[in-house]
Amino acid sequence: MSNARRYAGAGFVVAAVLGLAACGSGEGSEDRAQADAGGQRSGSSQLPQSSSSAMPSGEGVTTADDVFGPACGQLPQGNEPGSLDSMGPQPVATAASTNPLLTKLVAAVKATDLVDTLNSQEAITVFAPADAAFDALGEQKFNELAGKPDELAPILQYHVLGQRYDAKGLEQAGEVDTLNAEGGPVTIEGSGENLTVNGARVLCGDIPTKNATVFVIDQVLTPGANM
Repeated sequence: MSNARRYAGAGFVVAAVLGLAACGSGEGSEDRAQADAGGQRSGSSQLPQSSSSAMPSGEGVTTADDVFGPACGQLPQGNEPGSLDSMGPQPVATAASTNPLLTKLVAAVKATDLVDTLNSQEAITVFAPADAAFDALGEQKFNELAGKPDELAPILQYHVLGQRYDAKGLEQAGEVDTLNAEGGPVTIEGSGENLTVNGARVLCGDIPTKNATVFVIDQVLTPGANM
């Protein structure tokens, strides 16, 4: 996938992130967690309901001992907000709001009113672009587009699977469908520290949350890239 295609597809995400970050730059992690509990505005984008029954109960669930990747060491330790112990009991969007690697993704999720929807899913997998994935696009791309939730939501849906997978399950599947049915599947290659999703490297994988297994990746995925 060329850089030009990746930048075009990710433009909607980063534009919304920039605008939202400017409005909410004074909020701390505690404020963000409280905001996650709020309701959605009318007309907000929704995710299709996950089909957790497609996999046996418990499959794809991980623990803090399963986490791997070079960026995992950047997470807080102990029971501090954003640590593995802290995020584990929380639903995925709430957990992400405390993860220091995902501040810009969290802003994008809030821009599309998908916080409650993600938190209410029963068993999903989330490919979460790290802040550096957005930073790599450059300041110009951050300023190209205003926030457009209707166009941003399908990009975020392309980062969510309707089943819960751990790294081993993804490796065995090889190709998996996302909640963006029109965007086509994503391709899983490699294993362990070399695991990739559509060529995006996993920086910290198998992160456990209450209803999702999270993989922090180093690129924003582009719907339709594998079609």
